[in-house]
This record gives sequence, C-alpha cells and structure tokens, in this order.
Amino acid sequence: MKNVFGRCCTALAVLVNALPVLSLPQSGNQLTTRQGSNRYVMAHFMVGIVENYTVDDWKVDMELAKETGIDAFALNCASIDSYTDDQLAYAYEAAEATDFKVFISFDFAYWSNGDTARITSIMQTYADHPGQFQYNGAALVSTFVGDSFNWGPVKAAVNHPIFAVPNLQDPNWLANANTDIDGAFSWYAWPTDGGNSIIQGPMTTIWDDRYIRNQHGKVYMAPVSPWFSTHFNTKNWVFICEDLPHLRWQQMLEMQPELIEIISWNDYGESHYIGPYSEAHSDDGSAQWTKDFPHDAWRILSKPYIAAYKAGEKTPTVERDELVYWYRPTPKGVTCSRDPLGPPNGINMLSDSVFVTTLLTEPATLTVMSGSQQPVEVEIDAGIVTTNFTMGVGAQSFSVSRNGQEILGGEGGLDIVDTCDFYNFNVYVGSFA
Repeated sequence: MKNVFGRCCTALAVLVNALPVLSLPQSGNQLTTRQGSNRYVMAHFMVGIVENYTVDDWKVDMELAKETGIDAFALNCASIDSYTDDQLAYAYEAAEATDFKVFISFDFAYWSNGDTARITSIMQTYADHPGQFQYNGAALVSTFVGDSFNWGPVKAAVNHPIFAVPNLQDPNWLANANTDIDGAFSWYAWPTDGGNSIIQGPMTTIWDDRYIRNQHGKVYMAPVSPWFSTHFNTKNWVFICEDLPHLRWQQMLEMQPELIEIISWNDYGESHYIGPYSEAHSDDGSAQWTKDFPHDAWRILSKPYIAAYKAGEKTPTVERDELVYWYRPTPKGVTCSRDPLGPPNGINMLSDSVFVTTLLTEPATLTVMSGSQQPVEVEIDAGIVTTNFTMGVGAQSFSVSRNGQEILGGEGGLDIVDTCDFYNFNVYVGSFA
C-alpha cells in the first residue's frame, strides 16, 4: 500500500489524561443549557478528498443526507489544498439549491493560530450565505482540534454573528476558555482513555459527561460514529466499536445534547463513512479497505434514531420491518501474507462476530447462518435490537420470519474468508427490507 498519512483527521494532537468517572447529569440539568427546542444533526464531510467534485456531486450527497434526517454537512477543510476555496463555493451553491445547509470545520492539523485573517475572510464570505447553517441566529463554525484559536477577532471583523463550537480535546478547557467560544465539539466517539488510545468496549458516555459538566451555559455538540479502523503506515489501528451503530444512538436519545455530529459522511480512510463510496474522491490509499465495502445501510439504522432525537423521544419508532448487518471480511487471527504493516493495533480486543440489527414492527424470529457455523435462531422483540453471532468462514445468510413465514432475508453481500493479502478491519454493511 502507499506510504501515506491519509486525509483523515483523527490523529489527535494531544493525549488527554483520563479523568475520574463521572455520573451522567439528569436530563433536567442538560435542558437548562439548551438554546431553544430545536435539535440538529450534522455529518462530518472531508472536503480534502473531493478535489474533483462538481456541484452535482455535492447535490447527490446532500439529498441522501436530507433523506436520512441530517441537517448539515460540517465541511472539514485544510489550508494547504489549492481547491479548498472552489469546493467550498460548490458546497454552498449546492446547499442553497437543495435546501440543505453546510458550515465550515477548519482542520487545525493544517490551519494555525496565525491564520486569523484568512479564516475571517472565509467566514465573511459565507456567514450570511443562504446555504450556511445558522444556530441561534448566528453562523455555526467548528474545527478539528484548534483548541487555542481565538474566535474573538473573527467575530469582531465579520458582519454577521458567528457561533463558534470548536473541537476541544480537553473538556476541562470548556469551563474556563478565554477564546470567545460558544460551545464545544467532542471527537471521542469511540471507547478511549483519550487521544487515540484504544480500550475495551462497550462505549460509555464518560467523555460526554465531562463536556456537559463543564458547559456553564455553552452548547455541547456530541459525536456519533459507527466504526473506526485505519491502516496507514502512520496510523494503523481499530477501535472497539462493534455494537456502536446502535448503542451510540441510544445514548444520544438518553442524553439529548443540543447538537450531534456524525463522524463521518465520507472519511473512507478511517472507515466510519455512512455516505456512499464515491468514485469521484481522490484515493489516499484507503481504497484498499473501503472499495466494495458499502456502509449505506447504516443510514437505515440512523434514520429512526435521528427522528426520535429531534422529537425529544427516548425510543425510536419503527415504521417497517428491516434488517441491517455488518461484519469483517476475515477472522481476527488470519495472517495476511503481503501486508508490510502488520495487523492493526486493537484487534485482540475484537470479537469474531457478525452483527445484526433488526428494526421490527412486531416480534419475530431471526435466523442467522454464518459460514460453517450451525444456524442460530433467536426470538426478537419489536423495536430496534442488535444481536451478535459467532463468525464462521463462508457465506452469510439472514432470515426474519413471523408466524412461520419469512418476511425478509437473504444472503450477505460478502463471504467471510480465512486468507488475505492485506489486513482489512473495515466492515461490510448490508440490509434487507
């Protein structure tokens, strides 16, 4: 594979020390910080890999996002790309045309505190654009890292109100920040003790609790992500997030944060994309583990949760019977013969499992046959339920029956195998309806 870093943005600049475990604040305490009753869901969009996008390409993605219930794309952009200005213009044009919204997320892996003038110029251009996402009458802006950037001079120079919700790596910074911020966005969407440390799951709300505890009237934008595996020479790991597509959304319904940002729409390098795999993107080497590995079905799972979150409900409503499944292409112990990097960090904490989420209007019977494993039959309640099954090499099949009659199912889109050239801890995601 290529000797590249990848245009991905989650190699955190600092390693935050773990804090004592905090209890989750009661919903009443959280609601005191809410500004209005509206709830919004964003999706992180990597502008740095779409050099060749046209306005029509942007429109396709935006229409799919709208159908899922997503309100805006957070446009992660770098200072070093010659096409940043052009693609921002295309994105805003497409957003206006599709009645969608966008806002800029300055990636401070590339921007610096010395870029105030250019950041101000960009915000002046787009702050009152029809495609700009407005929060409390102000143009939302965010970052990846960039904790110490002072938004005061930008706000003073732009002729439209600015609402700054940057990514803060240390939640304690939120309580006493003197950088004129209005809130904080957390990047801790996977089980971790901080930075890029990998710990055993399941995912908890410990990091969310820390941000919420330090809000003091500011807004919290919580992260939601379905997966994270990457295989570049400079970052080669997998987080333990096997049941995260369901679990994390349920945590959002309990927590009801002011804003949610999905990580991500199209970050193929880190395998947490929920948008379609776009042939128009520039490949940084990640096609090795993402091409022919669709994640679109995770939008099916996300949609009822987004609707419930926006309605302030604690339980999603299922309107039709569906099934979403995901699994890796190989068991974790398989040695890949041609891979110079070796297996990713974290794989020893993974289970060799096939994951199935049922979205059922009434109880039903789920039957899964994973390769050479014997068929397993489970009685499933109505609602959204995730069940895992022991992985077996070979074809994967799924069936949901009710009153003795199959109502949906079929074979999975990828066989699990026990040989490989290169390590791939991404997952194949499919569905039946």
